[in-house]
Amino acid sequence: MYQNPYINRFKAKSKVSSEFPKKTTGITGLFVNEHPHRTLSVVYGRILRALQQIPEDAAYRKYTEAIVKQRLFLVQSENSIEKLEEKIGMGQIEEVIEQMSFIKAEYELEATRAVIEAKAWEPLVEQAPKGQWAWPIV
Repeated sequence: MYQNPYINRFKAKSKVSSEFPKKTTGITGLFVNEHPHRTLSVVYGRILRALQQIPEDAAYRKYTEAIVKQRLFLVQSENSIEKLEEKIGMGQIEEVIEQMSFIKAEYELEATRAVIEAKAWEPLVEQAPKGQWAWPIV
């Protein structure tokens, strides 16, 4: 009989150890992460290391670093997954990992690298046109 490799991979990812209290997220395709603290710590650490290449007074670094440090502090200070989910306030920890780690963090790293490459904190080469930064656009 044919063994579909995608189904086998899916089944392997969905297995949770018998000691772990959470067996499912209840969301199709979103698997339980038995080590969310480690996963989030690694990704947030990567973002913080990348941000160190940007000057401390650059707006992008200040605001991004503040958010990431706050999340990292929560991850490091709260051992209970349920309490961590409540403090972060973005649903199940697996949803946070999906939204903030693998997707957003990778995009955040790309954005950080683009800011570094462009040296976006340096002054403009030419004066910006009048009204360039005005909001709302009229």
